[in-house]
Amino acid sequence: MKDGSSRRRFRRIAIGAAVVVALAAMNGPALYRFGSEQYHEYKINKPEYKAANGKWDIIEFPAEFKQNTIHAALLHTGKILLVAGSGNDQQNFDDKKFDTRLWDPVKNTIKKIPTPKDLFCTGHTQLSNGNLLIAGGTKRYEKLKGDVTKAGGLMVVHNENPDKPITLPAGTKFTGKTNGNTFTSKDPVVVERAEKVFDPDTGEFLRNDPGLGRIYVEAQKSGAQYETGTQDNYRVQGLSGADARNTYGMAEKLALDKKDFQGIRDAFEFDPVAEKYIQVDPMKEARWYPTLTTLSDGKVLSLSGLDEIGQLVPGKNEVFDPETRTWEYTEGIRQFPTYPAISLMQNGKLFYSGSNAGYGPDDVGRDPGIWDLETNKFRKLPGMSDPKLLETSGTVLLPPAQDEKYMVIGGGGVGESQESSKKTRIVDLQADDPKFVDGPELEKGTRYPQSSILPDDTVLVSGGSEDYRGRGGSNIHQARLYDPKANSFRKVADPLVGRNYHSGSLLLPDGRVMFFGSDSLYADKANTKPGVFEQRIEMYTPPYLYRDSRPSLSGGPKTVERGASAKFTSQQASTLKTARLIRPSASTHVTDVDQRSIALDMKKSKDSITVTVPESRNLVESGWYMLFVTDADGTPSKAQWVKVP
Repeated sequence: MKDGSSRRRFRRIAIGAAVVVALAAMNGPALYRFGSEQYHEYKINKPEYKAANGKWDIIEFPAEFKQNTIHAALLHTGKILLVAGSGNDQQNFDDKKFDTRLWDPVKNTIKKIPTPKDLFCTGHTQLSNGNLLIAGGTKRYEKLKGDVTKAGGLMVVHNENPDKPITLPAGTKFTGKTNGNTFTSKDPVVVERAEKVFDPDTGEFLRNDPGLGRIYVEAQKSGAQYETGTQDNYRVQGLSGADARNTYGMAEKLALDKKDFQGIRDAFEFDPVAEKYIQVDPMKEARWYPTLTTLSDGKVLSLSGLDEIGQLVPGKNEVFDPETRTWEYTEGIRQFPTYPAISLMQNGKLFYSGSNAGYGPDDVGRDPGIWDLETNKFRKLPGMSDPKLLETSGTVLLPPAQDEKYMVIGGGGVGESQESSKKTRIVDLQADDPKFVDGPELEKGTRYPQSSILPDDTVLVSGGSEDYRGRGGSNIHQARLYDPKANSFRKVADPLVGRNYHSGSLLLPDGRVMFFGSDSLYADKANTKPGVFEQRIEMYTPPYLYRDSRPSLSGGPKTVERGASAKFTSQQASTLKTARLIRPSASTHVTDVDQRSIALDMKKSKDSITVTVPESRNLVESGWYMLFVTDADGTPSKAQWVKVP
């Protein structure tokens, strides 16, 4: 009996083992994957790993507060403005559903903000009074070629009357003199009076240069028979007498081609204290995908973008005066692709890195260089590697800002190109003969890289995708810390969420970095499923926040003049090494020209420090800043908010 029982028990064990082996063979990959994921989770949460690499955490908003965040800005209240507008969702646009959220990351409270216009693909920058200037947005979504049923396009209206402008209402009809087709305007247009031109030597009258107005027109009926193939002059119906003689339209091809997004002229300030949008005078030009850049006098330059008829704004740049809240054109014409990365230099000129986010000819305005706005002269800078792969590249002013060194990161080919660059390029604008030199390479070609300056003078570079909008499952789940002194990258913890188009990052006052957005074209590697907008927020806690302690910083004035000094309390004053003023970010479409970290002179006593703000207005632009101090290990304090008037 004993031997028979043993044999049966052995048989059961053998059968059970065979079943386990069979199940393992069937489910091996899943079991391995489960085990790998469990081990990875264990590894990244170990204290020593976080102290060396940092940690990523996903923040889920309640369902009623989720949105497709396109733009984000850190406000001097410590809250974050998250702007979606219609969120790249045409149904939201058609329903006039425009969203903004105001998030307090300390209290974790979220507030819905009434949004007056579609601030999708707008421009923004921090103003000296602490408000956020927001200008431009969406008037009409693009129409792909197959969806266009009525021939249409750009009509340039000429006014040869030097005595008065002329206004044509929406619905004005233009009939071709050669083709005989009639097209109708979608919006009103004001055409300025003609300009009289005289001989500069004799004073003799030479001619009238007509005033010009641009407007979108489309055929009255659907069908390919209403397309035009060549330029034609157009009679304006409803005019008589001198107006009929002096006013006419000219158009090139009016066709069933794809129609690009159209911009709006509307502009607002967001008041962080009142927590609402305040309308200001509209821009002279409608703009979709514009860049806003602060100038030496505190005014704001608005440039590029697609206009109200979906055409690239023809080099007409304008300036916002925060005192009068009005706009004026700049002298001269200079054209750039949309969302150009243009920053104020310490000599008052403007640096264009070549980075941009898309629309525009591939042979106009793409060369990096230095732009003198007063004379409208532009000096190209040599040495850029992968010069044809600058679209969707990132640009960052390396810390400290006084060194005036910029890094251009990655990038891709124009439009929906599959090409991307591994290059980083660095230019020293204080050199006698500035030129780009290559920095350390990225592991992969990277479009849409995010870069955030940290208080310890390193730069966090994360995310992006190898292909256009993450196509082919090409999101890059990698993060690196760049050290400007060593000119090298160091690998840190990998982000949990892929980020490509319509994503961004912000440094927070507690030293963490917030990431938002991502708008993949497809949701799978085979490019068969449509992408879903990434609504989750992700927070990166750098290694420096996993050290045993961090220096304290408190007290001090809320306002410090340029060239002036201010005293702050710190119990660790004797161990402090650096003090930095970091301008709060306003980020979208791989564009954040506000970001800069300024080194401050610092004197230490037993329990306090005295810092001095540099005198240069071009270096220290007016507005609110985060003041950080760091110890000898690079561990930062929490920031104190300081205003430089």
